[in-house]
Amino acid sequence: DPYYLAQKAQELGYNPEIILSGRRINESMGKFVADEVIKALIQNEFAIKNAKVLILGITFKENCPDIRNTGVISVIDRLNEFGVNITIYDPWANATEVKDEYGIESLSSIPNAKFEAIVLAVSHNEFIKLNLDKLKKNSKTVVYDVKGVLQKYTHKL
Repeated sequence: DPYYLAQKAQELGYNPEIILSGRRINESMGKFVADEVIKALIQNEFAIKNAKVLILGITFKENCPDIRNTGVISVIDRLNEFGVNITIYDPWANATEVKDEYGIESLSSIPNAKFEAIVLAVSHNEFIKLNLDKLKKNSKTVVYDVKGVLQKYTHKL
C-alpha cells in the first residue's frame, strides 16, 4: 500500500513526495482515459450526449472476479459527467456485487447492440478474442484499449 509506505517514510523523517506523486498520477488515470474517449468521439464526429459507450471489464484485474478497488469506476464516473449512455459487460464480475457495491448495472453476457465507443478497460482473455466489429456502430467507432492488448483496434488521436 503506497499510503502506508508514505506514512512510514514520514515517520522516519523522509519526504515521500515521489510515492505520493505516483499515487496522484495513478488516481487521475480514469479521468484521463474518459477524456481521451470523449475527444476521440468528437474527432470522429459523434454527438457526446447519449453516445452509446461499451465498457469491457469492471473487475480490479484481468481474469479475476474481484471488483474491490477497481479503477474502472473513475472512468465510468467521468463519462457519466458527459451524459453518455454506458453499458458495462464483464463475464467475470458478479452483477449483483457490482450493483450492491457501486450502484451500477453490469451485464454478464455480450450485449446485442452497436456502440459509438468501446473501452477495453480490463484485458480478460474473452475480450482479447472478441470480434469487436460486431459491436461497432460504424467504421468511426472509437476503440480505446487501456491495456494495449488489441493490436487490430488501436485508436490514434
